Parts: sequence; structure tokens; C-alpha cells
Amino acid sequence: MTSVAWTAVKVIFAVVTGLNIAGFLGWLERKQSAVLQDRIGANRADIFGFRVLGFFHPIADALKMLTKEDYIPPFAHQPFYALAPGISLGFGLLGLAALPFGGAITVFGHSVSLQPIQSPYGLLLILGLLSLGVHGVVMAGYASASNYGLIGGLRGASQMIAYEVCLATTLASVAFVYGTLDLQQAVVWQGRHLFGFLPAWGIFVQPLGFLLFLTAAAAETKRTPFDLPEGESEIIGYHVEYSGMKFGMFLMTDFVESIVVSGLATALYLGGWQSPGLHLAGVLGGVVMVATFLIKVMFVLFLLMQIRWTLPRFRFDQLLDLGWKNILPLSLLNFLLTVWGVYLWRLR
Repeated sequence: MTSVAWTAVKVIFAVVTGLNIAGFLGWLERKQSAVLQDRIGANRADIFGFRVLGFFHPIADALKMLTKEDYIPPFAHQPFYALAPGISLGFGLLGLAALPFGGAITVFGHSVSLQPIQSPYGLLLILGLLSLGVHGVVMAGYASASNYGLIGGLRGASQMIAYEVCLATTLASVAFVYGTLDLQQAVVWQGRHLFGFLPAWGIFVQPLGFLLFLTAAAAETKRTPFDLPEGESEIIGYHVEYSGMKFGMFLMTDFVESIVVSGLATALYLGGWQSPGLHLAGVLGGVVMVATFLIKVMFVLFLLMQIRWTLPRFRFDQLLDLGWKNILPLSLLNFLLTVWGVYLWRLR
């Protein structure tokens, strides 16, 4: 029962941490776009006259979403209509709980893992949870009883399925190098060194794989320049008939999925919770591991946001061509070269 309770605590920590980071990203996105566009950014919300660089805007957004009218279309399929936001957000939050926030530490003579959900197939678990999120997108478009919403849902499904295939083929290469689907073991493998001094992080072992993964991950999260499923400024998105907190849950899903893929990038390509040259034990070591992992995640998130505010939106045919005709063939070629490279390395 103690192990079950501890696992529950870790899962709650992962979910709460993810939601807090998602709220922070709402502020960061405003400020980062403002810097790139040479303006101040959101800074009007205040508490007792204090604005604190616009930090209160995420709080104002949450209050607005919670108190806004929850309009339901008269012809909507209400059970599915209400369930769709929960499916999209719920599976994304579960993906957070499978990330290796830290390794094993010793507390009062007991070995404790800082990974909330431990599984020898953690990589497949996260990919499966991300793929289940597409059901929420299609369900939202269908259940709204809106032709525009349905088209947006189908558009989103075709995009997400295409880039889920790209993600899987890209990650097959790095998983083959590590020889495991366990994210914790993948992080441990990266603790060795290349040429005696260079950390064996995935970004050095699989540089092409990292670039392909980052591109496919950005498209999987439906963020600009890959926001065709929900580009409401020019085309109608799958959540066009949603309002209030249901709409807010779809917005939060994009942030949560961004955190999940950034966590995957950290665990598989950036050494995870490892800090080269810094080895601490006990509770202090655990705090350093978690802090290191989260700092790397924030770095990848910042990079994804920089891409968002730099590149224009793709056309839908360009989007699918990029996935099926460019990323997929390159990821398969990278996998073939990786297999031969590992085979020849073991023969020497």
C-alpha cells in the first residue's frame, strides 16, 4: 500500500507541475511574441495596482474561462460533446506521469524512484497516450453538429496520425541505439561518454534524429506553424462550437502536449535528469535531478515557441507533404544507417 500511495503522490506531482508550467507558458508566449514583435505584451491585469510583468494574466484567463457562459449547440451530441475536451487533456496529463523526472535515490535506507509511472515500455506508453488524444479532436468536431467543426476535426486527425507515424519511426533509431524502450534506462545509458569527454546524449548520437523529432513533435502538438486543426483566424477549427472552460481545456491540451514532447526530447536526446560533473545523493540529489530535468524541458519549450513566432503557417498540402514525403523517408533512412552503424560498431 505504501508503494501505491507513493506512486499516487508522484503522479499528482507530475500533473500539478505540468499544469503550472502550462499556465506559465501562457505568460511566456505573450512576452516572447512581444519581444519578437517589438512591443510590451500583456501587462494590464493587476492585483492592488501591482502588475508584475503581466504574471497575473494567466490567473485572469483562468477566471474568465471558469465564469464564461458554457454554451452548448442545440443539436450537439451532448455526451460526446462534453467528453471530448476531457479526453484530449486527460491523456496528455497521463503522458506527463510517464516521464522520468529523476533517477533512484535513497531515503531512510529505501531506494525510491522519481519516475511517477515506471514501465519497461515507457516510450510506447507515451506514444500511445499521445495517439489517443486524436479521439478527442475528432469527437469534438463530430459532436458539435457543425460541418465546419467536423472538417476541422478530420483535418486535425489526418495531421496527428501522419506525424505520429513520423514520431514513431524517428524514435525507433534512438531506441535501437539505447537498446531499450524504458525511458529511465535510456537516461542512464546517456551517462557514458563519447571519445572520453563528450556526454553520450542522444543529440550527439542522433543529430538528424533530433531535428526530425523536434519537427514532428511540433506538428503533433498542433502549434504554429502546424496549427491547421485550429487556425481560427483563417480557417475553422475543430473546437469552433466550444466556449468557457471546455474551450480552455483544448487550449491547455496544446500546452500539456508540448510539455510531454519536450520531456521526451529531454529524456532521449538531452541526457534527462543527468548533470555532467555533478553527482549528489539523497534528497538533495533528487531535487537537483528534478530541477535539471525541468530546466531542460523549459529550454525545449522555449525553442518550440521561438519556432512558432518565427515561421508562417504551412498550407495543409505542404504540411502533409512535409510529413509523408520528407520526414518519414528521412527517419527510415536514419534508422537503416543506425542499424548498420550499431552492427558494425559491435563487430569491431
